[in-house]
Amino acid sequence: MKKIHNRVLLLLLLLPFCVFAQNTIKGVVLDKSSGQPIPGVNIKVSGGNLNASTDFDGKFEFSGVKSENQITFSYTGYATQTVTIGTQKTLTVYLLEDTNLLKEVVVQVGYGSIKKKDATGAVTALTTKDFNKGNNITTENLLNGRVAGLTINSSGAPGSLSEIRIRGGSSLFASNNPLIVIDGLPLDNTTNTGSASFLASLNPATVESMTVLKDASATAIYGSRASNGVIIITTKKGSKTLSVDYNVQYAAGRLIKTVDVFSADEFRSIIADRRPGDLNKLGTANTDWQKAIYRNTGSLDQSLAVRGSLFNILPTSLTLGNTDQQGLRLTNGFKRNTVGLVMNPSFLENHLKVRMSANYAYEKNRFTDGVEGAAIGFDPTQPIKVEGAPYDGYFEHLTGTVDANGNYPLDPNAARNPVSQLLNTNDIGTSDRFFGNFEVDYKFHFLPELRAVANVGFDESKGERTRLVGANAGSAPSNENVPYGTDEYTRARRQNKLLDTYLVYNKTFNSLVFELTGGYSYQKFESSKFETGNILNPDLPSTFPEPTTDTDTFLIGFFARTNLNFRDKYLLTLSYRRDGSSRFADDNRWGNFPSVAFAWKIKEDFLKDNNTISDLKLRLSYGITGQQDIPEPNSYLQKYELGGGNSQYYFGTTPTPIALPSKLTNDLKWEETTTYNAGVDFGFLDNRLTASLDAYYKDSKDLLANVATSDGSNYSNRVYQNIGSFTTKGIEFTLNANAVKTKDFNWNMNFNAAKFERRITELAIGSDIFLGDNIAGTGTPGQIFREGFTPYSFYVYKQLYDTEGKPIDGAFADLNGDGVKNDADKYIYNNPDPDFTLGFASNMNYKKFDFSFNLRASVGNRIFNAIDASRAQYDSMENGGVLSNIPSSIVNTNFQTASNVSLSDIYIENASFLKMDNITLGYTFENWLNDKASLRISTGVQNVFVITKYSGLDPEITNNGVDKTIYPRQRSFLFGLNLKF
Repeated sequence: MKKIHNRVLLLLLLLPFCVFAQNTIKGVVLDKSSGQPIPGVNIKVSGGNLNASTDFDGKFEFSGVKSENQITFSYTGYATQTVTIGTQKTLTVYLLEDTNLLKEVVVQVGYGSIKKKDATGAVTALTTKDFNKGNNITTENLLNGRVAGLTINSSGAPGSLSEIRIRGGSSLFASNNPLIVIDGLPLDNTTNTGSASFLASLNPATVESMTVLKDASATAIYGSRASNGVIIITTKKGSKTLSVDYNVQYAAGRLIKTVDVFSADEFRSIIADRRPGDLNKLGTANTDWQKAIYRNTGSLDQSLAVRGSLFNILPTSLTLGNTDQQGLRLTNGFKRNTVGLVMNPSFLENHLKVRMSANYAYEKNRFTDGVEGAAIGFDPTQPIKVEGAPYDGYFEHLTGTVDANGNYPLDPNAARNPVSQLLNTNDIGTSDRFFGNFEVDYKFHFLPELRAVANVGFDESKGERTRLVGANAGSAPSNENVPYGTDEYTRARRQNKLLDTYLVYNKTFNSLVFELTGGYSYQKFESSKFETGNILNPDLPSTFPEPTTDTDTFLIGFFARTNLNFRDKYLLTLSYRRDGSSRFADDNRWGNFPSVAFAWKIKEDFLKDNNTISDLKLRLSYGITGQQDIPEPNSYLQKYELGGGNSQYYFGTTPTPIALPSKLTNDLKWEETTTYNAGVDFGFLDNRLTASLDAYYKDSKDLLANVATSDGSNYSNRVYQNIGSFTTKGIEFTLNANAVKTKDFNWNMNFNAAKFERRITELAIGSDIFLGDNIAGTGTPGQIFREGFTPYSFYVYKQLYDTEGKPIDGAFADLNGDGVKNDADKYIYNNPDPDFTLGFASNMNYKKFDFSFNLRASVGNRIFNAIDASRAQYDSMENGGVLSNIPSSIVNTNFQTASNVSLSDIYIENASFLKMDNITLGYTFENWLNDKASLRISTGVQNVFVITKYSGLDPEITNNGVDKTIYPRQRSFLFGLNLKF
């Protein structure tokens, strides 16, 4: 018996240790495809309250579990896996990516996101794999040619702002720029002093996705700024595993084309033939002035991105960027250093999600004057420099000998040496910008269907610009008696503050999925500026005047949206926003912007058993959006200004200026755009081929315009008014295809086409509005706004031709039959809008090789060639005794005087074009550095070719169809390296 008691006692003593051994389990969670550990995996043990997550190395350990317990492993983007413990003491769990989830495209919309298959509006989403490859220094060029109805027209200047239009824009006089939203922060689209572009501060390497919202059902939730569409940019988030991505690209660029003018020998021949008395004015040099102002360029763009999870709980993405891009003009350059940081942790079992996004950018620009006009016209027989000559040895046209002050007078009728203008002008701008936001998303524990979201955003830029023109430069006659040259200094600061708060309720009732979003938005814009000249003047006072502080502007909005999904077949979206803008008076301050959209997944009702058609959805939408983006922050207020010499009152013998109202108040109100959209989405062969077709109609009314007022009706001759309306109608088509998909070869293609027509339907009292430049002293502009016609239509004379088809100098059709040539004989002839635009992108992968290219086309657009209109006449070869070069197109017309012919319709040319934007070839070494890294090397060409009949420099211009000289786009040869760990 004693032995039994001893054995029982020993068993009781050993039992706790046995239980402890059985109740402890540890292990690691790995990615099935890569074998890499996954930190932050949610782990839950059944039958209790045991919860944990994997550490940085994907490891975990539990105590107090039982053999019959089950452990569930879940992580976003992976299929959930459940394991029974049994007798196991260690576990190795492999999680597999959820392929169904990966196929599901999620698009960003205002204040949330939605599955692409459930979208009811006209929305296009692109991610990193869809972006354009090549030398994309600014973010918007990632989208160029990839979205139907979206056009992006970039200048050749490095880092410069592009003209971005969605469906042609919606306004005649106010801004036509779309709203840009970065990580929930709507940007002010004004470029600050010292910066090349308000988008240049965003490093494209940080961008994860871009979503383009085109119709009112998608944009109305943004209300007051959504008439021109919305582009939502989302930056890269932290990841579950550690990854390092280094990318570097070098671009060697060169000039492609110049304006056709006469060579030095051709110029001498023409002068001898037509102006023999001016032969003594010719030089002995042979100078191509256009090539002289340009150079071959070198550019370097590099970024380092580190993504992972800090302390196993803070998914983090850090991106560092450096860009150094040379412009074609001799001294033009763009430098940028950026830091992008995103943290997106989750707490309380994913009930609390936090996202912090911060971006810093430092820009340094050397700006240049537009010297193309001087280079086109400068005498090609003159040298660039003359040894011992004044003005630092650069050739200039002088009026005679040195004057009494020792200066050499410049000829006021002559252009200045364009090379000297560039090299003797130091125009430096710098910009410091910080922008980002902090968002908290909390799912209530007691009501998990309800979420509360708060988003605080901030954007501040500080810029400086100093423009110094040396005393030896001949850039302006005012330099002659200024020993220290001329100078200008500008300093500016802009701020944008945001607060969004809203609630989201999501609940499923049997076959109905219901989501309701409602909230409040507040945004404040502040700016100040300081400008002065002669900062090098030793007599300048030591104290500068105070900066000019602009009136703050405010936007306040209340918004709501409901999404209803019935049986995953019938979708309804209702949204409403009420916006208040400080730009309007109390009576008109608030605007109401509703929208409704319906979608029907037709396949489930009619083609359920069809294996060819995998998706078919009909979309219908209607909505109203607003416009309030005008320069004056409070044009409705009565303003007073001090009078001048003709408005003074004498107090005794002292004249004192009196205050006079500068403008009368006006009843300004919102400009509104109503949009109707109908669309069909297709999918074939398990969605290997997808397509969308959209038709839309937009009606903009109460147009905001700064227009002239009748004499005596106001103290100013111009004031902002609501004066008219115009419509836009169009159709868009998009096709995406996985054309070939095999083990070794894949070929993906994207094609899109768009057509739109704009028509002015109403102007104030039906009167025409004339626009554009006064070309060659003709007295009237060459473009017009007229009811029933496209905005910026060309308003010109109808050229007459002889029996051989040659144009007759100064001969135009007498369209009104009064026998007199005057403005009444002008007519509307074409417009700058294209008949349709096309885009095509191709991506091929064969084993470890990849090959891609992008094509764009514009058909039917017209350009007014103002270079030829103002210069291609023989009289233009001489001005005040100074000889000037002219375009060689003169041989086709033999026109004599610019003022007689410059508004001829002969200068309106077909500017249709086909462009290959880029072509890229790459090879990837997948198993590099002992299988720990991959290396991709690539080469390519940017701006490969342009096919066009347009005789000018480039058929793609931004100046509403008038070509007055542009900054050329360079062709670049690219060499890149991408290293991933």
